[in-house]
Amino acid sequence: MTNKGLVRLAMIIAAACSATACATVTRGSSEAWSVETVPSGATVHTNAGYACDATPCTWKLPRKKEFDVTITKPGYKTFHTQVVHQIAGGGGAALAGNVILGGLIGIGVDSVTGAALELKPNPLKVTLEPETAAPKP
Repeated sequence: MTNKGLVRLAMIIAAACSATACATVTRGSSEAWSVETVPSGATVHTNAGYACDATPCTWKLPRKKEFDVTITKPGYKTFHTQVVHQIAGGGGAALAGNVILGGLIGIGVDSVTGAALELKPNPLKVTLEPETAAPKP
């Protein structure tokens, strides 16, 4: 390929990323999110409507979703936490690419889809604490 052809190809790729949102194209708007517990076999419920009867569990969730998680298992203390989203390394690079290339449309699309974000913590790894027996009198 000639230098002219390479420049043309680079311009087409840059325009495509700028016009269609780089992070949305390269990362997608959802990701696999997992819960692992020690011991395994715990029940997981979220306030976003996701649940599983026995860990480990994995769901494909929107990157811009934030939710609370409750993990239970008989004989162990209930565990609560929150899953949040933040700008991801790869998503930040794609967002920067949109800025450099002047892709205001791309920035808007990435913001709406959440493609520049990632869920944290992911995976959620929890060591459950045993319930303590009440002291005998």
